Amino acid sequence: MAIHSKTWSWIDEVLPFVTMLIVIILDVVALTIVKAAMNAGMKSIVYIVYHNALGTLILLPFFIVHIFRDVERPPLSFRILFRFFILGLLGICLLQVLVYAGIYYSSPTLASAITNLVPANIFLLAVIVRMEKVDIRSSSGLAKLFGTIIAISGAMVCTFYQGPIIFQTIPSRDPSNQLVLSQPSSWVYGGLILFVGVIVASVWNVIQTATARVFPDQQTVVFFFSLFGTIQCIALSPFLERTPSAWVLYNRIEATSVVFGAVFSNAIRFNVVTWCLKKRGPVFVSMFSPIQILVAVIMGVTFLGDSLHLGSAIGAVIVATGFYSVMWGQAKEKNKANKDLDVTDEHGSSNQNSPLLSSVN
Repeated sequence: MAIHSKTWSWIDEVLPFVTMLIVIILDVVALTIVKAAMNAGMKSIVYIVYHNALGTLILLPFFIVHIFRDVERPPLSFRILFRFFILGLLGICLLQVLVYAGIYYSSPTLASAITNLVPANIFLLAVIVRMEKVDIRSSSGLAKLFGTIIAISGAMVCTFYQGPIIFQTIPSRDPSNQLVLSQPSSWVYGGLILFVGVIVASVWNVIQTATARVFPDQQTVVFFFSLFGTIQCIALSPFLERTPSAWVLYNRIEATSVVFGAVFSNAIRFNVVTWCLKKRGPVFVSMFSPIQILVAVIMGVTFLGDSLHLGSAIGAVIVATGFYSVMWGQAKEKNKANKDLDVTDEHGSSNQNSPLLSSVN
């Protein structure tokens, strides 16, 4: 019986690690398939509309079952629905348009690197709106401040300096394989678009966290912001793509990208990451983000025919260093806040103040 208990304990420790690693790999697989589909001629807005529409349809039966369960939840007021509308506008309509446009002009590797700016940008946003103060006398405050500067510097290196090629695959001469090879990219333009997308993602993260505090039913939140985001993308699509033939999926890679994106990103990823958050916490989940850069490099070089440039490698390392510095400062502040809470609880009071970044990732 003791051996059986130890086995389950070991599985409980290892499973979140393996699960997050698989999620990171599948994230990059999804981006790589979308990039290949765009190289084959699919427009980014077409992918966004189709994959969100299909994803919302997949979420619908689960949401219907969820609302009929005997679960206490806050009422769906107009103010809450308006928050869902804003989350859809920022997190799906605007963010995805920016991210996939940036990937179209650059690569999944650059997207993975710049995505790691989100914690640093959230920290800056919190300081700007005075939701968080920078304590330069503490090691955690200095770590977050310098980590933010380092991460942004690394993103600038990735964007503005490609440098010499340090690794390149030999393109296949088979014409049937040419559709998946990367097209010439406007690297800087794509990087700047992705940088704006990261700013939008940071704002969305703050609003989503505030929404979760007043409406903790996450399944309802996800369904409604997916629904609103899809409707907004459909309304925007005629302005971004007016050619009727562009909405026809002509080959297998385009259909695969839509189905895989809908099933994984909309139906599976959220639930898996939520489970990992409950098991190990937000810091553990965030630690895997820089690994996405390495996976993206491998996928890009192997399947897209991308070349690995010196600037991308150096910039990615700098961004990852800054990311881990911010996360270390965040973790240290969270531990301190928990200790202070324990102390105040012993005296019959509670501490209502906690850093914004402790709950945002």
